[in-house]
Amino acid sequence: MNEQEFDDFYTASFARITGQLYAMIGNRDEAQECVQEAFVKAWAHRRKLEKAEHPEAWVRVTAHRLAVSRWRRTRIAKRPADRAVSLPASTAPADENRVALVAALKKLPESQRRALVLHHMCDLPIAAVAAEVGAPEGTVKARLSRGRTALAALLSDSPPDAHGLQEGASHV
Repeated sequence: MNEQEFDDFYTASFARITGQLYAMIGNRDEAQECVQEAFVKAWAHRRKLEKAEHPEAWVRVTAHRLAVSRWRRTRIAKRPADRAVSLPASTAPADENRVALVAALKKLPESQRRALVLHHMCDLPIAAVAAEVGAPEGTVKARLSRGRTALAALLSDSPPDAHGLQEGASHV
């Protein structure tokens, strides 16, 4: 992959992968940093990336792994922020629906959240999601089903009734 091809790949993929990672981890600034770092790694491995069947998936998986590693390091460190580091730069307010979706996704287990984002936001088929997360297709289908059900309940405008069901919902 030459420099121009990589620039085109970066331009076409950066915003999409950042949006997908943001939905997975719930922090836009962190998502941008991890995707940027993943593209730096992709540039270093561009010969390998050129032969990859899905280079965007390679970058997305790398960015997700970086986000998980950062989260672990932060969690382990548990130290106060360095005063020398400035506050994160502010960005334009996000779409209200997207904010609600990301907030609801944060409440789901990580495995369900990741499956939902990969399948519905990245438009990956179940087989590709299973390969990316390293789980059997049946497990991915179960995560998607449970995740969609939980997400629908979290995003519903009407509060649950006394039995924990939404109005109009029936027992099947």
